[in-house]
Formats: sequence, structure tokens, C-alpha cells
Amino acid sequence: MLIDDFLNYLRYERNYSDYTVKAYSKDLNQFEEYVKSCQEGVFVPDIIDADIVRDWIVCLLDEKISPVSVNRKLSSLKSFFKFLMKQKIVSVNPLRLIVGPKTKKPLPYFVKEGDMEALLDGDGFDEDFEGVRDHLVIEMLYDTGLRRSELIGIKDADVDFDASLLKVTGKRNKQRLIPFAEGLKDLMLAYTEVRNREVGAQSEWFFVRKNGQQLSAGMVYNIVKKKLSDIPTLAKRSPHVLRHSFATSMLNNGAELNAVKELLGHSSLASTSVYTHTTFEELKKVYHAHPRAKKGGNYGN
Repeated sequence: MLIDDFLNYLRYERNYSDYTVKAYSKDLNQFEEYVKSCQEGVFVPDIIDADIVRDWIVCLLDEKISPVSVNRKLSSLKSFFKFLMKQKIVSVNPLRLIVGPKTKKPLPYFVKEGDMEALLDGDGFDEDFEGVRDHLVIEMLYDTGLRRSELIGIKDADVDFDASLLKVTGKRNKQRLIPFAEGLKDLMLAYTEVRNREVGAQSEWFFVRKNGQQLSAGMVYNIVKKKLSDIPTLAKRSPHVLRHSFATSMLNNGAELNAVKELLGHSSLASTSVYTHTTFEELKKVYHAHPRAKKGGNYGN
């Protein structure tokens, strides 16, 4: 019951997305089951202490759950107990001194600019409705840095062709305006023409399937994975890789960090600054190609 109250608080007062609420629900229900297994089927937050939480962490790690996932679950649990403290349901937060397992944060995967140019300007897309749509999906993700959920959430009313602006609804229902260039505008107009002719214009959604229904997140993932498979050197293939590629390309070409932050819809510069490390890695590779760098040895290591 308390977990349900917390999830409703996230959904209706904090405006968290259904996807995020489901993630919190999964983490908290998992913790509840663990506590019940330790306390004869009883789950009473007021008697949960730090030792129970630490034992849960050890259990998760023993089950080969990654430190990244464990820390995410701890974050869910911390938010839950902050809610309980606010509601005066518990008097002590058992997580106040809990520290999660250390993680080594990997640099984001991204596609090199030359590989993206070859993919987007090549002849790998059909000229029918699905081919035109899939081409635009790849181009828009790379040109704007949209999240997958933001892409499928675009409605026709969100596109202002006259001003070349796209209204996007991001995390926690925060809206932002993203400008788009003439090349992307031409692709969008070509897509809407083919869509309206072959599918019809009954739907409010900008990206649709052949039956006119909204394009799903799973379909976007499959479109991107299939097309990025044409780049054999790429280790990871997903819509988020294109978002990383957008940010990296922007910074590599002189965009200011704060401007990229606003375009990505990040709440803080800390989330955006990871891409500066990515661009620095690229600079190191370029430097290694210099004959003096080869002679000098291990620069930057």
C-alpha cells in the first residue's frame, strides 16, 4: 500500500513518466520481497534498518547484478524513504549512511561523423513509405539528439515548418523547442507527403506505422539497430547511441556545453559534461597520429 502511494505521488505530483514509475515499482517490489523473506512475510518500513539494506545490496551483487543496476535500485529506495519521512510514516531514514558499490562509468558510445555521413547519404533506404520514414527516424535522432520516447511522442501540431522549430516533451513532461535545419526540414516534408498519401492523415502522431497507429518504442529501436548494423566497427547500436553521437558532434564542432545541455533537455551540466570526455578521447587519438607523439610515447595515459 505504501509503495502504491509513493508511485502515485511520482505519477501525479511529480509527473514522472510511466516508464520511470514502472522502474521504481520493480525496484521497490523486489526490495519488499527480500524484506519479507527475511522477516517472516512482514514488510514494515519503520523497522527496516541499515543492516537490512546492506544485506540486500550484498544479495544483489551475489546474484551478479551490476553495480550500476544496484545503485539505481538504491536510488529508488532512497526516494521511497524520503517520501515516507515526509509523510511522517518513518522517523529514521535507514539509507542516510548507505553508500552504493563503486562503478566505473563508461564513456558513451557514439558514431563517427564520417560513418554517419556515409549511412545517411548512401542508398541503404527504400523509397517507399517505410523507407522514407526509417531514413527520417535515423536523421532526426542524429540531427536533434532526441530521446526515443521524445521522438515517438511528436505530434503533427508540434512541428512548425515555418519557424523550423520542433516542440518536444521530455522527462517529467518538460517541454523544449528544438530548431531544425533545412536538410532535415526537406526530409520531414517528404515524409509527411508520402505518409498522407499512402497511410492517410487521420492520426495526430507524426511518426506512424503503415496502419496509421503511433510508431512504438520497440519499432524505433529495431529501425536504428538494423541501420547501425551497416557500421561493422560500432560496438553498440541503439537510439541512445545516436543521441550520444549528436552531442559529441556538436561539441567537436565548437558548440558551447550549455547550449548542448539545453538541446538535450538535461537538468544539469553534469549530465552533459560526460561528452567532453568523449571528445577529449578523440583529441588524444588525433594527437597519437602525429609523428612527434609517436616518438614521445604515452601521451595522456
